[in-house]
Amino acid sequence: MHVPHPATESLNPAEQRVRDICLAARDAARTLSTLPPKRIDAMLEEIAVQLESDAEEIFAANKLDIADAERNDLAPAMIDRLRITEKSLTVMTLGVRQVLGLPQPLGEKLRDWTRPNGIHITKVRVPIGVIAIIYESRPNVTVDAAVLCLKTGNATVLRGGKEAVHSNRALIASMQKCRLLPAGAIQLIPDTDRALVPFLCRQKELIDVIIPRGGHSLIETVVREAQVPVIKHAHGICSVFVHADANKKMAEEIILNAKVQRPSACNAIETLLVDRALAETFLGDLILKIEQAGVEIRGDETVLKYAEGCHVHPATEADWTTEFLDLTLAVRVVDGLDGALDHLARYSSKHSDCIVTEDLRTAERYLNEVDSATVYWNASTRFTDGGEFGFGAEIGISTDKLHARGPMGLEELTSYKYLIRGEGQVRR
Repeated sequence: MHVPHPATESLNPAEQRVRDICLAARDAARTLSTLPPKRIDAMLEEIAVQLESDAEEIFAANKLDIADAERNDLAPAMIDRLRITEKSLTVMTLGVRQVLGLPQPLGEKLRDWTRPNGIHITKVRVPIGVIAIIYESRPNVTVDAAVLCLKTGNATVLRGGKEAVHSNRALIASMQKCRLLPAGAIQLIPDTDRALVPFLCRQKELIDVIIPRGGHSLIETVVREAQVPVIKHAHGICSVFVHADANKKMAEEIILNAKVQRPSACNAIETLLVDRALAETFLGDLILKIEQAGVEIRGDETVLKYAEGCHVHPATEADWTTEFLDLTLAVRVVDGLDGALDHLARYSSKHSDCIVTEDLRTAERYLNEVDSATVYWNASTRFTDGGEFGFGAEIGISTDKLHARGPMGLEELTSYKYLIRGEGQVRR
């Protein structure tokens, strides 16, 4: 049943298209919520096969986006996120099949009990309904989001950035060819006009939740304009703290992996904290190795003192809250664990933070006291990812505390309801 828009609302043609897309998604969500798990899994396999079949069309569309990006001097990190290669398309289709193979959360009994009056209550997982995802230049999100939402019985309204418009259209067109897919279940808003984002955020009777994935400006806009719940991560200011009892070789490897392996990722570190007890004997060699990996260092006064011979720039206050998304690292010397905890309490974005130490008690205190979505002991923050957590593809990473936190997999795309069975009981 379509939900009509208010008669007093005057829509321009672009807004009407968005409205129609949301209406179709609402209808599709009703159908999806009733499909048996085998039908949903068959749908996902059909999508994987279709994406493989349409590879050449997808590559051709992506080349148009890459050419536009280079012509417009888009940052290398953004072009890296935008590019679709044979390898990355294979990763996309493998992701579809990984999600297909995961246990179906819908219908799971979360709790089951009988009250003294005889009524029986069951708490079960159900779809959220219609999920709108607003994202920027990462076309892999188009596939990841669609399949995760389908697996959990949700319809998806996707709004990608203009940088990936050709790629997104090709990916959506491929998935929409699937004969098992209900009409309206996966949809892309074709217009990349930014003015439509606030309009989409106001479709409160048609959309159940919005998930923004992108830069701070996009997320701020969505949070400001939304009239429906939003699940987000605002910043990825991740860190490593090297404690006095750290294995130094391990610390070097973790830091270099977390900063250099893919600096444009939101789970790459932007801040390095070093215990003052290590500053004189370890800091200079550590900074040199980080610089040799191509990283620009911005350090505090102690870092400048002990990193003589290195090209360290003085850190500013803004550096502790900057998500560089590039080969730049802010480095600070702190007074032990308490100093690291104080720094994180003030500056952490609550995304991913790591301690390197061999001391169990110190590690446990860090794990318990750092208030981030993912907290690491002796492992790179680059593991903050749905695939690495065993969730298959991910819909995003949340630094919120309500409903979802950290990498969002299938469970985070469900809600729940209570089923109550009685035998004529009435309340006295």
